[in-house]
Amino acid sequence: MASVVQVSLAALLLLPMATAMHSDCIFKKEQAMCLEKIQRANDLMGLNDSFPGCPGMWDNITCWKPAHVGEMVLVSCPELFRIFNPDQDMGVVSRNCTEEGWSEPFPHYIDACGLDDYESETGDQDYYYLSVKALYTVGYSTSLVTLTTAMVILCRFRKLHCTRNFIHMNLFVSFMLRAISVFIKDWILYAEQDSNHCFISTVECKAVMVFFHYCVVSNYLWLFIEGLYLFTLLVETFFPERRYFYWYTIIGWGTPTVCVTVWATLRFYFDDTGCWDMNDSTALWWVIKGPVVGSIMVNFVLFIGIIVILVQKLQSPDMGGNESSIYLRLARSTLLLIPLFGIHYTVFAFSPENFSKRERLVFELGLGSFQGFVVAVLYCFLNGEVQAEIKRKWRSWKVNRYFAVDFKHRHPSLASSGVNGGTQLSILSKSSSQIRMSGLPADNLAT
Repeated sequence: MASVVQVSLAALLLLPMATAMHSDCIFKKEQAMCLEKIQRANDLMGLNDSFPGCPGMWDNITCWKPAHVGEMVLVSCPELFRIFNPDQDMGVVSRNCTEEGWSEPFPHYIDACGLDDYESETGDQDYYYLSVKALYTVGYSTSLVTLTTAMVILCRFRKLHCTRNFIHMNLFVSFMLRAISVFIKDWILYAEQDSNHCFISTVECKAVMVFFHYCVVSNYLWLFIEGLYLFTLLVETFFPERRYFYWYTIIGWGTPTVCVTVWATLRFYFDDTGCWDMNDSTALWWVIKGPVVGSIMVNFVLFIGIIVILVQKLQSPDMGGNESSIYLRLARSTLLLIPLFGIHYTVFAFSPENFSKRERLVFELGLGSFQGFVVAVLYCFLNGEVQAEIKRKWRSWKVNRYFAVDFKHRHPSLASSGVNGGTQLSILSKSSSQIRMSGLPADNLAT
């Protein structure tokens, strides 16, 4: 599994192919190109099995063209080693064609290309990538469970149905879809234990990648909508929330549909290679990456604007309190907005693709996978309105249950009569509400 995790992680980070393709896939691609070159050279030179020289070969590292006896062939170190060892000077490796066949490479790949460093580096990287994958698997699983619970709560209680919570619910759904798409992608694309995934090119796997990118883009756009809604709420005194919510829905779910459809169409006609999990064309990739980076940038500007407004409001004489309490409330408000706006994505949003890739993996995948969990906790489970509604329903259930049990013990004949339980409970609920309306404290109901 370690041989395929790097591609999965790079796809999650929206990286291009140069940083996404794992070494096994690069070697597989080089091998296929080498065999084609050898076949063309054999056809051009008219070589056959009785050729007295040395046939072309792939030695699992680089390609050697056919050669005559006594000829020396020089090849440069594979480009892959330059990717993993950019600071090391790459040398040249040679082989002599003798009557017994190819000689051993000189100098050896270890000396000329830093093969030892590459092998140790790839071993460490495989362990590192597996650790990051385990971390984001736990993160997305935790987020999925908490978000599902939060959605049930917000859907169940009608008093919580408002524009603000509807936007929260759409954001929760986008986080849930993103987590589900990650699990599907890992299961479908990278279930193979070897490098067979490098050449998968089926309609199913391409559809999985399209769905994955749709979920990622929609998640970023709903983070942007959260910021836009809160900023509008602070700036405008009166605005038609329902009409705004209509446009929010179009932006949140419609824009990703357009972007991903355009990207998939361009990939199909101009870059229909592999499973669409790696990208040769940077220009095509910006059809997906552009809206994501744009939403992050605008959300950061909105975040700064909201902080400025909060500072002005907290320093108002009407707010009261000393200076320390003002800054404490400002700090708390800022911390609450960071996960809701996805501000942590700005750390690496505009950095080069290969800049601090390890730190970027941990920050955006390891920690980012828990973002849905944090948002669900802050904006559902710790929300005062949600807690009050749950407590109210819990008290109502306890009162109804008490009256139902008490009624059954006092009037067993009526409890066993043809009057159904639902009717009895509805009558008791009305009675208990009338008692509460009469001014009796709720604690006296049990006496």
